[in-house]
Amino acid sequence: MHRSTRITALVILFASLSNESVRAQEFAIRYGQGVPSTVRMICERSLKYLTATQQENGSWSGSESSGSGVVGICVMAMMATGEDPDFGPYAGNIRKALRTIILHQDGETGLASGPGHGPMYHHGFATLALSEAYGVVNERLLWQGSDVAVEDRRTIGQALELAVRCTLTAQKKNPYKAWRYSPDSSDADTTVSGTVLMGLLGARNAGIEIPNEAIENALSYFRLNTMGDGTVSYQPAQSHGDGITRTAIATLVYSIGKRKDTNEYKLASAFIKKRVDQDVTSHPWYYRYYMAQALFQSDFEMWKAWNQKIVERLQKLQASDGSFSSSHGKVYGTGMSVLALALNYRLLPVYER
Repeated sequence: MHRSTRITALVILFASLSNESVRAQEFAIRYGQGVPSTVRMICERSLKYLTATQQENGSWSGSESSGSGVVGICVMAMMATGEDPDFGPYAGNIRKALRTIILHQDGETGLASGPGHGPMYHHGFATLALSEAYGVVNERLLWQGSDVAVEDRRTIGQALELAVRCTLTAQKKNPYKAWRYSPDSSDADTTVSGTVLMGLLGARNAGIEIPNEAIENALSYFRLNTMGDGTVSYQPAQSHGDGITRTAIATLVYSIGKRKDTNEYKLASAFIKKRVDQDVTSHPWYYRYYMAQALFQSDFEMWKAWNQKIVERLQKLQASDGSFSSSHGKVYGTGMSVLALALNYRLLPVYER
């Protein structure tokens, strides 16, 4: 074989191997390469706690745990590990939880119910849960065996459409075109806005028609709050404490909103990578939930290293009954812990990269 021919053949071979390596990495990112046994154990014990403590009406006891947002977190946690949502071990629990979200939704406004600061946190998580369940949970089985009157029943799709309408109405009324604690608020903040926007992005991913203007306006609010050093403020010109969680939220919404080409995304993602070894004491479950997704979207290798540390941390924090204590109750802490680990499974549509 002529020397130039051999060189050409080698170049083609190396290019082929390189392409195979890229495809293998893309497959690993999208589908994973096996869930670590420690992750499975933590999640299985967590889900046993959640299913054992769920009430017959589909909710959980306690003022913090009764809101639709926490119920939505639990729905996503039960769906995250890949068990069949219609016939798997958590199918009945998922249906009961979805029914309680729907029954506690305002039939006129579409607003989800919830205690605490205000309903929009709950609304955001409930909308995201409905988005993840839509098209996955069999609508014909949803109300099976329920004694709820037919006229009070809605499908997941109908409830999701209502929730989206409420979200868009609240945004239109808001001067910042974002969200705060109440749908009637005249100001906005990046933590509530991140939660609500993820619900909207989840609905769009599920096939619900969302105006591009609504997404763009919400992302513009995050750009307004992204500082030159990459940190994201709570409200315009207001820091409100450490900004790593807010910056993780911004990194995530820029990613899912397909704005990775913006300077604000680059600044925010660089900021969280510089602080990747930091753990927080204020709202740690919220932080881990968003940091997991933000790192996965922005730097897969860094997420893998961070994930290993979080697995070790959660293994030590988990109580003997499978729960995780938090300032918002065990149900919230447990559900959010499962979701912080859910990228090991990569099964919920919201975790697609």
